[in-house]
Amino acid sequence: MEFQEKNVLVFGSGKSGIAAAELLEKQNANIFVFEGNEKQSVAEIKEKSESFAKAEIYVGTLPEEVMDKLDFVVLSPGVPTDLPLVNAMRDKNITIIGEIELAYQVAKGKILAITGTNGKTTTTTLVGEILSNYFKDVKVVGNIGIPYTSVAADTTEETVTAAEISSFQLETIVDFAPDVSAILNITPDHLNRHHTMENYIKAKEDITKNQKANDVCVLNYEDEVLRKFGESLSMKVLWFDSKKPVQNGCYLNGEKIIYVSEGKEEEVIDVNELNILGTHNYENVMAAVAMTISIGVPMDVIVKTLREFQAVEHRIEYVTEKRGVKFYNDSKGTNPDAAIKGIQAMNRPTLLIGGGYDKQSEYDEWIESFDGKVKKLVLIGVTKEKIADCAKRHGFTEYVFADSLEEAVNICYDNAVSGDAVLLSPACASWDMFKSYEERGRIFKDLVRNLKE
Repeated sequence: MEFQEKNVLVFGSGKSGIAAAELLEKQNANIFVFEGNEKQSVAEIKEKSESFAKAEIYVGTLPEEVMDKLDFVVLSPGVPTDLPLVNAMRDKNITIIGEIELAYQVAKGKILAITGTNGKTTTTTLVGEILSNYFKDVKVVGNIGIPYTSVAADTTEETVTAAEISSFQLETIVDFAPDVSAILNITPDHLNRHHTMENYIKAKEDITKNQKANDVCVLNYEDEVLRKFGESLSMKVLWFDSKKPVQNGCYLNGEKIIYVSEGKEEEVIDVNELNILGTHNYENVMAAVAMTISIGVPMDVIVKTLREFQAVEHRIEYVTEKRGVKFYNDSKGTNPDAAIKGIQAMNRPTLLIGGGYDKQSEYDEWIESFDGKVKKLVLIGVTKEKIADCAKRHGFTEYVFADSLEEAVNICYDNAVSGDAVLLSPACASWDMFKSYEERGRIFKDLVRNLKE
């Protein structure tokens, strides 16, 4: 795709939109910006970026005559692809892409792309650290917080990029083709956006749709959807499995991670040497090993990095210990499956803080995963009554409501005894009470550190 002198609309004026506009300016495109939030003014938007300052800005409605002269639209990930305005653009045969596609069209070098419902950030961070210990020029981008568009123009043929890719971003790819892809798992999430599980699965699987026969895809053999999908792929597939051996890839044998290639087995690491907890994290490690071996990183570099790697912030992150009670921040547990992993990683009686924004999730499996480990469930946010009703149906009645995160932390501390854990793992998004799961996690850590001994 060529953007020089083309009329390109950036749809959305947040972090992603700013990075897209700045990259398009470097490509000498004619930039237009549309912001659907009518509370924002043209002046405010122009102040966000020098690229916006030079662009034509439209807020609330987009004139038909502007739409008629557009060549491309770059959708920010938060913009649903089925909005009436987006459909109208599609009807006019305007090429609709997202920031990942825009960056891919400009970027050079090799790319390793990671998606999945859970574990993306940990795996992408780990892949990035392994790559950085071997290659000279490594970028770590995507849903992890650094827009791919913000670094694409700085890449060369020697660059190796690790990218965390969300289902929202995968909806708008056209040519995007990673050298190595990974789908870590697929469980229900974002159904308020994708509407059906089939749509969500397709978005995740589309990470492979442009890969060629000599590319690599890393998949979770334990996931039935992915096992079936992997058998249909033409490129090389490497598997990882936490329960049984695989023919090619990584598996967990007791406490040892094993790498298998063409019938030869090699011990990678004992999980007790890792600084991250839980089987789900061992799966993330296995995926990272398979991906980085595929791109030529020697095993000794991989193992050294694994031994040094620390947990990602907000993902079963140890905070502190007070009065013998250990506190863990798992604010990134924004859906039931992720929150199940948080519970499973706890090795002591746990007081759990849950609830938040309603993504139309069901909470039955999460409640069932408590399995005698959760002493008390403290519920906050929009979903607290929905979760309480679910808990009652499953015979779990040790729950209370709190009006704020601060109240929830205090309730947990008042009811905890030495040897317990307090875990923030909400099973919900944060948007009803906080700007992001990061803000929720930081506030939790501040509240915990300020508790009196």
